[in-house]
Amino acid sequence: MKLQILTVDDDSHIRELLRFYLKKEGYAVHEAENGEDATAILRNGGIHLAIVDVMMPVKDGLAVCEEIRNYYDIPVILLTAKGEQKDKARGFLSGTDDYIVKPFEPAELLFRVKALLRRYRVVSSDLITLNGTVIDRRGYEVTVNGQQVQLPLKEFELLAQLASHPGQIFTREQLLRQVWGEAYEGDSRTIDVHIKRLRERFGETGDDFVIATVRGIGYKLEALGK
Repeated sequence: MKLQILTVDDDSHIRELLRFYLKKEGYAVHEAENGEDATAILRNGGIHLAIVDVMMPVKDGLAVCEEIRNYYDIPVILLTAKGEQKDKARGFLSGTDDYIVKPFEPAELLFRVKALLRRYRVVSSDLITLNGTVIDRRGYEVTVNGQQVQLPLKEFELLAQLASHPGQIFTREQLLRQVWGEAYEGDSRTIDVHIKRLRERFGETGDDFVIATVRGIGYKLEALGK
């Protein structure tokens, strides 16, 4: 089965360029010229990755990215003509996995597409492996070098959410929605408390990963090389 890529851009030339190179690599391509059309395609299901332009009419790329992060478990690459740091920060706050500034080299885009698809397929199973740490999402169990680590449910779910997307930045608000649910009425300090507890537990038991603070944004989990 071909992997399904959604490209969203109001510039027909960019869509044509993306279509040519993605199909050449064997991907099936779905196209949308604005955010509303993208939403309709996403609702039909089956998309494995989205490439989304930031500046679009009707619904911009940041809104599309936030929607994908809230409702779909697929990677997102944002395209933009802006390369300033503040614009990248807005993109990552919206939940993007990667960020490419126009004009871009097609070979670089394809490299990033393949890397993201590979990363998401690795963590799509019930087992997430970070060197000697194994997270069993179905069994709600964590082991470090074969030794079981007991975690309260919310700590486990928070760790699993971060570990499912290593390197991706999550805001506190995103983590609250994804782990505690939309109906939770507490504040974002809950995330800070649970992150502190996870760091204390795994700082003592291994050096397989680190939960890093991204100042002014939130947190991300990084696997450590061995």
